Amino acid sequence: MTGAEAATPGFRGAVVGGHLGSRFPRVCEGVLWRCRSGRRLPCGIRMRFRLTPVSGAGLVLFCLLLGAVQSYALQLNLTDSKGTCLFAKWEMNFTISYETTNKTVKTVTISEPPNVTYNGSSCGDDRNSTKIVVQFGSAISWKVNFTKEASYYFIDSILLSYNTSDSTTFPGAADKGSVPVNNSLQEIKFPLNNIYRCNSLLILDTDSVVQRYWHIHLQAFVENGTVSKKENVCEKDIPVTTVAPIIHTTVPSPTTTPTPTPTPTPTPKVGNYNVTNGNTTCLLATMGLQLNITEEKVPFIFNINPATTDFTGKCLPQTAQLRLNNSQIKYLDFIFAVKSENRFYLKEVNVSMYLANGSAFSVSNNNLSFWDAPLGSSYMCNKEQIVSVSRTFQINTFNLKVQPFNVTEGKYSTAQECSLDDDTILIPIIVGAGLSGLIIVIVIAYLIGRRKSYAGYQTL
Repeated sequence: MTGAEAATPGFRGAVVGGHLGSRFPRVCEGVLWRCRSGRRLPCGIRMRFRLTPVSGAGLVLFCLLLGAVQSYALQLNLTDSKGTCLFAKWEMNFTISYETTNKTVKTVTISEPPNVTYNGSSCGDDRNSTKIVVQFGSAISWKVNFTKEASYYFIDSILLSYNTSDSTTFPGAADKGSVPVNNSLQEIKFPLNNIYRCNSLLILDTDSVVQRYWHIHLQAFVENGTVSKKENVCEKDIPVTTVAPIIHTTVPSPTTTPTPTPTPTPTPKVGNYNVTNGNTTCLLATMGLQLNITEEKVPFIFNINPATTDFTGKCLPQTAQLRLNNSQIKYLDFIFAVKSENRFYLKEVNVSMYLANGSAFSVSNNNLSFWDAPLGSSYMCNKEQIVSVSRTFQINTFNLKVQPFNVTEGKYSTAQECSLDDDTILIPIIVGAGLSGLIIVIVIAYLIGRRKSYAGYQTL
């Protein structure tokens, strides 16, 4: 079984696609299968992919069934005696965090590799559920079960299993073996006899795994062998309707309009975040966060609202992770590390999010050196502080206090203050400036006095 084939027992054939991205297969070969009628019909298609970077051309996806359509990263078309019984094309990737043998947290993002297989995918009926099963080599297995009820169907379960024994995908993993992650989306109903479309990004965030799905075209229960032309569009794809303004015919007298003063960005709200290890708090963080992004010279400022932001994390002997996410931020990771066995610091920041214009933005930097403090203490900086992650991304923090290691009884230890908060240096500066001013006044008075004393003498 190759990445471009799927043989499913009980079905006449299967049409599937491999990892295409925005490229197109140069060769599409039909293979004749023998049907129950005994006639040799094109019940299934085998596709051989040779990728070529031709943009704007049509994709020959289902050469005999559907003609030329747009390319998708994953594509599956199962057929039975009536024709198509399951139709799906979509894109997805997974971000997985795991512990390494040197007690650090490593994050990998897995997209569709070239060796995709679809073993186990099958169409359902009134008694059996429909299944889409995808294998990404030996590292990832992904299965979604659909259940039909009355006039609709729903996703009964999404099971993602990743195998940390695959050293190529998960180098240096401490624990070896298969890790299952199960989700259910029964609240989403798909009408029968409709093709479901959702180009927008859908995110499932569970523990240490973030699953992303987009460009979805799906009909899990196809009736009469023909994919429906009627679309059921997801809510995120429905455009927001704006009300046209009412135009008054009366023209007001011209007035001078003052230039509006730009509204300053408000200070972000301070949030409290903590990470537990069992029943013990192992990381504490209190901070207001403002993200500053420059995308194609256009600035974008985003305040994180703690009330609508979720957080997770991990505590290890040498590293600690705090992850934030909400409807716009897929993940914002703060990763702390121990240095010289007696101090900690912010070593790494990773962010992946969507901007107001709908574009995706991602930055990662694992060579930072901020928020340095001794182990057993916390780090505090009440004034605004800038964490420069990259040329296009920085984080402004307000009322910051963090302690990623050695938290006792769930409370902060004595804080080491940042230099911005240290007002003690102002006292010697003020005293020194005053003394300097006094000396200058004395010297000027002395010079003026000497000049006046010489003015009363004449040369004989």
